[in-house]
Amino acid sequence: MAILHTLQTWWQQQSLLEVIGVITGLLCVYLAAKNIIWNWPIAIISTAIYIYIYGKTGFYADMFQYIYLCITSMYGWYNWTHHPVTENTVPITKICKSQIIWSVIIVLVATPTLGYTLIRFASILHYNPPAYPYIDSFCTCCSFIAQYFLTRKIVENWLIWIFVDIIYTVIYFKKDLQITAGMFAILIIIAVFGYIDWKRDWKKQGV
Repeated sequence: MAILHTLQTWWQQQSLLEVIGVITGLLCVYLAAKNIIWNWPIAIISTAIYIYIYGKTGFYADMFQYIYLCITSMYGWYNWTHHPVTENTVPITKICKSQIIWSVIIVLVATPTLGYTLIRFASILHYNPPAYPYIDSFCTCCSFIAQYFLTRKIVENWLIWIFVDIIYTVIYFKKDLQITAGMFAILIIIAVFGYIDWKRDWKKQGV
């Protein structure tokens, strides 16, 4: 009974908005892994919720990231609905060498720049200090790239998400966002299956 009471008390302390964000977040990633276009409108709802949550908890890089994710979700929705008339869906592709090189350069340059900017931004405006500014910035930069690859249906987007979600699971748990941390732990599993499914579908395309 003590365990049940503890769980009940913990659940009552959780934010309803965060719960909705988690549910829609999991659903949109699951649908994306299954190559289902409805992941995009649900992603718009989830990202809009987390823009508010991250701004309130000091994850400013993630807040800006989710503004970007919200916008790119709109683009992804558009892109997935516009495919050649000879095809049922936009084809899945593999990453190329130039995309890898540019991705590494962007992360190496943008991470320290964004991290320092967040610290200065919070200090000047007297906001709460940013949580894990450089780790947060690194994950944000990687997520930008992963999201772009997702909108373009590049199969390796799932490998980046797996890597980033592992880091997010740890730092959100440390910041007492337990439900969100749990969501990212589940997202790791979904991303693994997403990569497996997309790679299988890519092979079936015969490209």
